[in-house]
Amino acid sequence: MTTVAPSLARRARQASRLLATASTAKKNAVLERIAAALTSTTTAAPVLAANGLDVEAAIAAGLDEALIDRLRLDGQRLAGLQRAVREILALEDPVGRIDTLTRRPSGIVVGRMRVPLGVVLIVYESRPNVTVDAAALCLKAGNAVILRGGKEALHTNKALAGIVHGALVAEGLPADAALFVDDTDRELLYALLRCSGDIDLAIPRGGTALIDAVNEHARVPVIQHYQGICHVYVHRDADVAMAEDIIVNGKTSRPGVCNATECALFDVAIANVAVPRVVEALRGRDVEVVGCERIRAIVADVAPATDADWDTEFLRKKIALKVVDDADDAIAFIGQHGSRHTESIVTNNHAVAMSFLRAVDASCVMVNASTRFNDGGELGLGAELGISTTKLHAYGPMGLEELCSRKFVVLGQGEVRR
Repeated sequence: MTTVAPSLARRARQASRLLATASTAKKNAVLERIAAALTSTTTAAPVLAANGLDVEAAIAAGLDEALIDRLRLDGQRLAGLQRAVREILALEDPVGRIDTLTRRPSGIVVGRMRVPLGVVLIVYESRPNVTVDAAALCLKAGNAVILRGGKEALHTNKALAGIVHGALVAEGLPADAALFVDDTDRELLYALLRCSGDIDLAIPRGGTALIDAVNEHARVPVIQHYQGICHVYVHRDADVAMAEDIIVNGKTSRPGVCNATECALFDVAIANVAVPRVVEALRGRDVEVVGCERIRAIVADVAPATDADWDTEFLRKKIALKVVDDADDAIAFIGQHGSRHTESIVTNNHAVAMSFLRAVDASCVMVNASTRFNDGGELGLGAELGISTTKLHAYGPMGLEELCSRKFVVLGQGEVRR
């Protein structure tokens, strides 16, 4: 591993220099080829066959339902990937854009130019869609990407990476601009994380154990896509039917994803009306419901929540419910138990909604909307490399803008400093 990782990193660095100066038209042509291949019979069939092998192995290995759901691809999900790539294609190319030009007293004009980060290492588990999303976003933003997926999706990732490589080569760009690492040995990953001279940023997407391991071994900057303990707070001025829809959608539409709702908070003034209705709706979708003693006083057969439940990302059909005294109590509870991922309030009180938006520290805070909307595609980014729950240098879904840095540029007419 002492030579393999540095060699991979250097290859990516060399490719990044060529990609950084590629024209928008050239990058878009690559993306169009990738998009077309995702639903072409000749190229999509091998991807689905490879995915079938991975899913079969995952079931045999006893992986949980949430991981298998993230792993599984079908024609509909490939079409969704294609839409995401075409949305990225349609977005403005940020590279080379100069912002905030200002003339200084000396006569020089100072601006900030968007530039690629360089080489991005993506480490991910069970999510073959990341192979395409990460490659498309990094390529459009002028970055080379090193793709290191998990062993459970190896066949699928390899097939998808082959589509990306084919598109790059067909347009005269280096295949190393999207390097796929097919060796899942952790020691190779740790060696890559030490390549601080050639890798500019690492982004882990996966469980807590993976993120902790990346943080422990990295000598390159890391942006964490950490767990999503997402709350919905039902304020006393909420529309109860709306709250029911938002909580049920947030919990059941895809229980195994990071923006699923894991906890619902009910204002004491509305709890007697809202809690029975929400519990019934959740149970109608086979959701396991646990709650605090005040919840159980309203619906007696709700199982008691443990202290650990308030700090758990269930990633399955389970939700914790709690009664709070007021908005301040809800905000304090979220501050203690949230993961800075996604938080939502349901209310018709504008002042309370605005206060919640300001006070809650999360990468995306919502009013009267499902937590499931914290997603790059839903927020207009086309796709995302992850949802950063740290604030440097990005907070929330990482799209094209977050895959660029800004350098100062100075435009002069012969000025010298006096």
